[in-house]
Amino acid sequence: MRTRPTPNWLPAEDALPGTTDLEPVAEALSTGGVLVLSGAGISTESGIPDYRSKDGSLSRHTPMTYQDFTAGPHARRRYWARSHLGRRTLGRARPNAGHRAVAGFARHGLLTGVITQNVDGLHQAAGSEDVVELHGSLARVVCLSCGILSPRDELARRLEEANAGFEPAAAALNPDGDADLTDDQVQDFCVLPCTVCGGVLKPDVVFFGEAVPPRRVEHCRTLVREATSLLVLGSSLTVMSGLRFVRQAARAGKPVLIVNRDPTRGDRHAATRVTLPLGTALTTLAGRLNIPVDDELTA
Repeated sequence: MRTRPTPNWLPAEDALPGTTDLEPVAEALSTGGVLVLSGAGISTESGIPDYRSKDGSLSRHTPMTYQDFTAGPHARRRYWARSHLGRRTLGRARPNAGHRAVAGFARHGLLTGVITQNVDGLHQAAGSEDVVELHGSLARVVCLSCGILSPRDELARRLEEANAGFEPAAAALNPDGDADLTDDQVQDFCVLPCTVCGGVLKPDVVFFGEAVPPRRVEHCRTLVREATSLLVLGSSLTVMSGLRFVRQAARAGKPVLIVNRDPTRGDRHAATRVTLPLGTALTTLAGRLNIPVDDELTA
């Protein structure tokens, strides 16, 4: 059975109303002990689209699933061709004010950690340390046979050499770095094997239909247990990989604060949902807490 991405869910009629009042979030941050859980919405201001907003990529694009990727070479050729092209655009993305604000909060001791559902590495580029990449990272590649990890840059160089002149025009870029290309555009793309064992290479990310490694999940659960509150930034919480931590925090009586433009699947567990744009909201919060947020903070 092939697993497809979880569709947008419909909020209940009694859904938590949104607000522009940042005071509950500012109060939680000033107290400290905040654990951040971020999603695609924090990277949209860096030019990376999200999945589930009104203009999100799921409205026009079905991401690669683990089952499709492992089923045969045609799907892998399609993925690697599109991802190789999309990586060029994704690689130009830079941290925005939201990423820099989160890094500033951490430097001032207000956070216990950052869990991100994103695979773009922008939290780290902004200066955040000890980020838990819940869904992995596009910066790494893993062999499905021998398990060895290698840098994506290394594979990119090999793919450039093997596919000289590969310059198709892409219709759009997706959050996972996948560029929209037709079957005709990818049919001659050369996919490369692992240099150690000749096995199938896969980006070190959790595809739709694939489980987050249990040890990583347990580490995140420990972070939730150690935190005073949970701050969700730019996630619809549609998939269980992030929603479970919201539920855990709520069961433990810890405040859940959400900053997201649209309603989320976790709203019923939240104390507040702020509907301001993330860059605006987080920069305003940093100002209230006298934390500088500027380009000099970017690593």
